[in-house]
Amino acid sequence: MKLQQLLTKFKSTAIFFRKYATFMAFVIIILGYSFMVWRINVFTSKEPADADVQNKLAGTKRPVIDQKTVDKIQQLQGNNVQVQTLFKQARDNPFQE
Repeated sequence: MKLQQLLTKFKSTAIFFRKYATFMAFVIIILGYSFMVWRINVFTSKEPADADVQNKLAGTKRPVIDQKTVDKIQQLQGNNVQVQTLFKQARDNPFQE
């Protein structure tokens, strides 16, 4: 008799799940997407620690341009009209090729 009651409850539960299967699948999918969006938001808003940034910067050698070179480029720029035009165009639209 106990087995019969268990089978009856199982059948009624199976009918309930079959009736609302589409809705439950929809809710599970929405919950999954919401969780993914939340995790993406957490990862994109996370800032690196200052110690990590300093460690990365310490290993990077920064290029140094001496003042003589800068003066020479500015002198050459002032002497040639075409070069002045090129520099101006590059300043106005740096993504133009």
